[in-house]
Amino acid sequence: MRQVVLDTETTGLDPHKGHRIIEIGCVELIDRKRTGNELHQYLQPDRKIDAGAIEVHGITNEFLEDTPHFADIVDDFLAYIKDSELIIHNAPFDVGFIDMELTLTGRKLGDTKKYCEVIDSLVMARRMRPGQKNSLDALCKHFNIDNSQRELHGALLDAELLAEVYLALTGGQEALFQDSDAGQKSAEEMIIRQLDSNRPVLPIIQATEVERMLHEAWLDELDKKTDGQCLWRMD
Repeated sequence: MRQVVLDTETTGLDPHKGHRIIEIGCVELIDRKRTGNELHQYLQPDRKIDAGAIEVHGITNEFLEDTPHFADIVDDFLAYIKDSELIIHNAPFDVGFIDMELTLTGRKLGDTKKYCEVIDSLVMARRMRPGQKNSLDALCKHFNIDNSQRELHGALLDAELLAEVYLALTGGQEALFQDSDAGQKSAEEMIIRQLDSNRPVLPIIQATEVERMLHEAWLDELDKKTDGQCLWRMD
């Protein structure tokens, strides 16, 4: 399973008013583990950055003078996110900007969802924590994730933090498979045991009605924690 955690920084808040993407940061997860295959790119917006935006991310027009345009890196970007689950916090914001950038290339590339599935981690967090703050900082605090380096927003740093938050949000099932021993046994420590072919047939003990009810309640809780992605409930 390949997932890409993405964040962007922009010149302002509305792509329909001419605002552009100035930074893209992506972190790759395969089977819920970071691979180190990251994408990070600053971009030339061909317009002034709003003062309010600079206060958020600290990126200036002078800093971006020699950076490429989105059209210059679009093929590499689309190849990177293609066929992945794209995880974004407040996805409509970032996807709206990406879709506008794709349109501005003039190449009829379509929109983001043509290339990958989009998952909004903010929606997931609100379902798990209704009525609470679910910003990236608030979720880092809730899950004890160190965000002390986040003095300003940055696309790659925020994508890295979001990757940890997403794994924590969806960690209900992963915890089931963690070995109770902190370390992993080496191959030399593993003992191969062969079953006796003459052993008696083992009895089959059926679960009681109470045990089945408790099991279903446990699956309900897993389903809630994983936003409907409990493996034991999937066909």
